[in-house]
Amino acid sequence: MTYANTIARHIPAGLRDRVALASQPAPEGVTGPRLRLMLGELDYLVEPLRRPLRKREPRAAAATSRTVMLLPGFATHPVRMRHLARGLRAAGHRVSNWGMGFNWGADADRFDRAEARLAYLADRYGEPVTLVGWSLGGLFAREIAKRRPEAVAKVVTMGSPFSHSPRANNVWRAYQFIAGHPVESPPVDVDLAAKPPVETVAMWSPRDGIVHPRAACGKAGERDRAVALRCTHMGFAYDPQVIAAVLRELS
Repeated sequence: MTYANTIARHIPAGLRDRVALASQPAPEGVTGPRLRLMLGELDYLVEPLRRPLRKREPRAAAATSRTVMLLPGFATHPVRMRHLARGLRAAGHRVSNWGMGFNWGADADRFDRAEARLAYLADRYGEPVTLVGWSLGGLFAREIAKRRPEAVAKVVTMGSPFSHSPRANNVWRAYQFIAGHPVESPPVDVDLAAKPPVETVAMWSPRDGIVHPRAACGKAGERDRAVALRCTHMGFAYDPQVIAAVLRELS
């Protein structure tokens, strides 16, 4: 018996399954962004130091106030999107988060609760809701818009891997370890590339160090429009150019 097999025998079955999922080889020809871009994601660590030095441009009030629901990325909390939320509120929009704390992956319960949150906001404010989803949050946004299109005004995804391959990113192994299922086979019925029956905008960046641009941009027919920005993947939550781009989608 090898040393590796001896260690494996002492790992609880559930953990062994997760380790096996995280150890799967990448599909041939499918890769995430290059290491140089991934290292660029560390920029978010110094962003709080840079923020006080950044000149704050006054934001004109929106001609029409919209209702917005923000959905966080994988393993992130809605608080990570607070700068985006503040920017949208400063322009006069009503902004709510998805109401579930950290996003630990796709499962039926989270989809049901996100759908219920959408229905609640649409009913409370008496209008369809604009869904703005970051990374995995964008996949949630696309899917619940398919379930409740009458409650959705528009879907905006930011660096969300809905196209190409769900393994065309640098975190799919971590996702599989934490979520406990293959990234392309969540325990809920989804069709990631199918466009929701509402206006759908895909924001993507060639500087994204987590999700391959091809996966986040999508192809014609998978979204209505693609908007190219120059931010990191983490930057989708706070970069001023992203906030400005989302405000344009709400105008």
